[in-house]
Amino acid sequence: MFKKIEIWILYLTILLSIICAVGFGVLVRQELVGTTKAGWVSKTALILAEIPVNLKKILLETDLNIKDRFPNLDGFDGTPNIKESYLLLSRYNGDLKEGVVELVDLRNFKVLHTWNPDIDAFNSKVEQIDEFQFLIRDHNNKRKILLHPKLTLDGGLLFGHNSPIHKIDACSKLVFQNTHDRFHHSIETDIEGNIWVPSRLYPQSLAIKKVGRSIGKEGDFVDDAIVKLSLSGEILFEKSIAQIFIENGLEYLLFSVGDRLFDSDPIHLNDIQPVNFDGEFWKRGDVFLSLRHQSMVFLYRPSTNEIIWKGVGPFFHQHDVNILDNHRISIFNNNSKDFVGGDVVDGHNEVLIYDFATNEYSSYHKESLIESDVRTITQGRGQILTNGDLFVEETNYGRTLLFNSDGSLRWTHVNRATNKNVHSIGWSRILYTKEDIQTVNNFLNNKGTCNV
Repeated sequence: MFKKIEIWILYLTILLSIICAVGFGVLVRQELVGTTKAGWVSKTALILAEIPVNLKKILLETDLNIKDRFPNLDGFDGTPNIKESYLLLSRYNGDLKEGVVELVDLRNFKVLHTWNPDIDAFNSKVEQIDEFQFLIRDHNNKRKILLHPKLTLDGGLLFGHNSPIHKIDACSKLVFQNTHDRFHHSIETDIEGNIWVPSRLYPQSLAIKKVGRSIGKEGDFVDDAIVKLSLSGEILFEKSIAQIFIENGLEYLLFSVGDRLFDSDPIHLNDIQPVNFDGEFWKRGDVFLSLRHQSMVFLYRPSTNEIIWKGVGPFFHQHDVNILDNHRISIFNNNSKDFVGGDVVDGHNEVLIYDFATNEYSSYHKESLIESDVRTITQGRGQILTNGDLFVEETNYGRTLLFNSDGSLRWTHVNRATNKNVHSIGWSRILYTKEDIQTVNNFLNNKGTCNV
């Protein structure tokens, strides 16, 4: 059955295989970074080289499964809240295999309303070019998390991450979507009802790219920006963070990596917190910004294009800046660091308080977070409520927690499906203030009945 193969034929085959592999690699590299390209040949080589990555995206990441660190927890566990309060729970529903948002009454953990929009239909209205060329592949119904949903005064729900920003009604029907840029991460509204959200400018304000590549490819400079939109979705203000750095004497922070290294994402804006009142240390209209890859939080004044204050040092890869009163802010410190083995949490997550009056940082309920082993590497939320309770989202592991003002754990929620798999969550929001309660009650009283 088998014939003996001459040794020279084997060696020749190996040599030809090496030559072909090198040639294939040259074609791929030319398409990505080279100054000379081979037309359809190099384009075809790049398409073939990307097949494994695209297959992984399609086949392995569809369900958005995450590590199960808490096998004994399923759904809500603990004591419901006494006072009226709600959770806007954003999660990947492992049974439906779609992202949903649920309005949960925290007095009994009952789901009062669910939003489940048709993301595929929204995507079909967007031209799939430039920054949206992979929108259908990466942000379809089966893969979309409705990140940091915001319930508006008029009963709409805002969400969007690495995509257009969307507004839907109570029946999950599209009210508007802004396709000016790819919006991402946090969504907040100011006292006037305007929407503040990070975006990625296209084309970039800084035309920085890898040699031989057109702007817009993966690996080019990520030009994060702050955007203010009207409640109807029209852009009122937009400013590149890179340009803010340059115009405030901080350009050196953008390109400070060692020899022959190019950091395409040196900023990574993940939170914008608008200031709604004048004070000794800030003015109404200012915004606090969290820059993950700078491990920096700074206070920016759009009216004068000034950085008023910047904080660095006691936190690493932080998220979620919140204003506590007229002289203090809180910061969710991921405490994650890039070691030899990759990005890991060095100990545990932490909620820090910075006092502008004393120029001092302090840790809030540190021992409680250690005891509950809270350590999300990326993302995460941490909010100190007016009564002293602490709301935390451990995003990487699908867990949400509420600690009492004395530091004791009141309840947890783990996003587990019927098949026991744990799935992603998306920056849920606790609603507890007088304004929050009014917004929720107005919504419940006027949402009507949807034809599903």
